[in-house]
Amino acid sequence: MKRFTLLLSMFLLLMVALPCTVMADTLSDIQDRGVLRVGMEPGYMPFEMTDQKGTIIGFDVDMAKRIAKAMGVKLELVSTAWDGIIPALMTKKYDMIMSGMTITPQRNLKIAFANPYIVVGQSILVQKKYAGVVKSYKDLNNKKYTVGSKLGTTGEQATKRMIKKADYISFETEQEGVMDLVNGKIDAFVYDLPYMAIAFAQKSEGKLVFLDEPFTYEPLGWAIRQGNGDFLNWLNNYLAQMKNDGTYDKIYQKWFLSDAWVKKLQK
Repeated sequence: MKRFTLLLSMFLLLMVALPCTVMADTLSDIQDRGVLRVGMEPGYMPFEMTDQKGTIIGFDVDMAKRIAKAMGVKLELVSTAWDGIIPALMTKKYDMIMSGMTITPQRNLKIAFANPYIVVGQSILVQKKYAGVVKSYKDLNNKKYTVGSKLGTTGEQATKRMIKKADYISFETEQEGVMDLVNGKIDAFVYDLPYMAIAFAQKSEGKLVFLDEPFTYEPLGWAIRQGNGDFLNWLNNYLAQMKNDGTYDKIYQKWFLSDAWVKKLQK
């Protein structure tokens, strides 16, 4: 009898304590709030950028709009500096990051990623005088070259890891790095392929050579806070649906296979 009473007491205590230990999933919070808050740094063409009217547009933005619509909620875009984008997610400034973020083991220790929605890699722009001389990242691995990339990105990591003999310079923005390259202040700039293709077409002024064969494998993913299994499951399932019903292809063609959107950018 005493054993039964003890077990019953433990069971009742567990039932009382259980509701206090269960955390609400972010998916439920979004539905209750009626708003999906998405953090991004608008400076990574064609994923997210600001048009002439000051509106954030891009591939990730269109994807975010589709996600919010499927949830039946409004969309709120939160512009955030790259170096603080993960801490802001962790302190609940927004619900998820959609900003061309590469999935890495280091980032995955702090945050959770949905399945990759696109795969990119690092590519290189070099001064035209090195055409035929610099054919890959291996040729830049020499102390006589000055190579740049954006601070805190996988481009910076790849440069320091694979072109470590070169003199390295970091830039706050991609635009600054490409501009210094055009002006001859550095010999090469390393960054993600999608942005580099656009930068070469728009800003090279006939002074650059584009080495467009990626030398790294980098899957990009939507990031959320850890411990949100329902939200993660929903995102993965919706991404699979988008890729199989033609929605994803339509958005991809708009931003990667057409340059019509370039006219909307700030001059």
